[in-house]
Amino acid sequence: MHGLIHSMEVEFAVDIQGKVERLVEVLDFDHVNGARVICMRSHGSRADAYARIWNLPRIWQKALNVDAYYIIEVLSHHFDPLPEEEKEKVLIHELMHIPKTFSGALVPHTCFNKRIDDRAVNKVYREYKKRLKEREGDQ
Repeated sequence: MHGLIHSMEVEFAVDIQGKVERLVEVLDFDHVNGARVICMRSHGSRADAYARIWNLPRIWQKALNVDAYYIIEVLSHHFDPLPEEEKEKVLIHELMHIPKTFSGALVPHTCFNKRIDDRAVNKVYREYKKRLKEREGDQ
């Protein structure tokens, strides 16, 4: 490769971790083990995405003798400027890729006539807002 070498910086994203934990709790995503979902923020990525989810496939789990883990990476230059509602939707989208088995696999965008798309994400987001409102009413 000629010229400058492109470098990407990655750091733990405590703020995103909190948002993800809240989404998992409020939406009753009981299949998601929050202790094994790690949130990271990248700077300098050239990917054209707001966020992406990384998995630890079964072969790596076996080789390293560890359980399944997932990493939700938010790409700072695309994700951070978003309004709060859009950030929550992006994180819901990524969480929807985690299968009910929490096996280390990923659910594709289209699987068994179900889709992970804007319509599906918006439906889950509406449920999230409804449950938040109910919680406020309970207090």
